[in-house]
Amino acid sequence: PVIAGTGANSTSEAIHLTRGAAGVGVDACLLVTPYYNRPSQRGLYAHYRAVAEAVDVPQILYNVPSRTAVDLSNETALALAEIDGIVGIKDATGDLDRARELIEGRPEGFAVYSGDDATACDLMLLGGDGNISVTANVAPATVASMCAAALSEDQEKAKALDASLGQLNEALFVEANPMPVKYALAKMGRMAAGIRLPLLLPE
Repeated sequence: PVIAGTGANSTSEAIHLTRGAAGVGVDACLLVTPYYNRPSQRGLYAHYRAVAEAVDVPQILYNVPSRTAVDLSNETALALAEIDGIVGIKDATGDLDRARELIEGRPEGFAVYSGDDATACDLMLLGGDGNISVTANVAPATVASMCAAALSEDQEKAKALDASLGQLNEALFVEANPMPVKYALAKMGRMAAGIRLPLLLPE
């Protein structure tokens, strides 16, 4: 499956990007909260609703307040979950109490994915649906095995695999994502350095 990142801090631009991605046949779109201009919760609801009503493609909300300076509240996310076309959320807050509230309050068919590798295992063991992962770019087999164990409620295996990923999870966030993961992939011979200004690889 291909999930295209089509979020923007302009609703018209987000619609344009989502429409373009849908037109080339993506399976779903991932829409980050509008960054920088920091809309209210009412504004966030109106933004996502407008995109969902404009483009017929499955859409996943993406909440990462540490990067965007705007936080999609659980109340707003669960209200958006009732809109046709909005099928899930990538929750990158790392807050398991919030994740539990989303999982317990969601309507049928609405997926809750982790966007935080350090807490992804625990989120899935709470009843979440998966992990949209940074670490999986570097260690795909181990992350996939951990996710499969957590989703099948094999807590012992999931926790053991998660523990084996702990140092890697930490290392991949010593600098702002995506610098460490791209550096690691370049060192592994999987891609060119691929860093664009204003980001720089470590000296």
